[in-house]
Amino acid sequence: MDATQTADFREQLLAQQHAVLGQLAAQRGGTIGRAEAAAEHFGRPEDSRAQVATERELEFALDAHETDRLAAIEAALSRIAAGTYGECIDCGADIPSSRLQVAPEAPRCLDCQDRAEHQRHPG
Repeated sequence: MDATQTADFREQLLAQQHAVLGQLAAQRGGTIGRAEAAAEHFGRPEDSRAQVATERELEFALDAHETDRLAAIEAALSRIAAGTYGECIDCGADIPSSRLQVAPEAPRCLDCQDRAEHQRHPG
């Protein structure tokens, strides 16, 4: 992968990182902490316990998803800095540019990604 392509992916990753950080801040109530945001969102007396529990689980699942996505973006930026971006972290093969266009944070080629997913979720 040439320097221009890597720079383009870096800009794309930085934009995604900025967007995810904004989403996390919004989910957490901006500048207040997660505990305060949860108390604010789930402290309404008119809500049923089931509704509160469901909303809380959804909010924490969304938060976890965005946190994982942020970690993947940061790992990709680290690979750019190390000069290994675009190489599969498992087999070392080049990750097709078409895959990186869709998911610039992708750490693996498709074959290795399929194997990794099957190992996590057998059956």
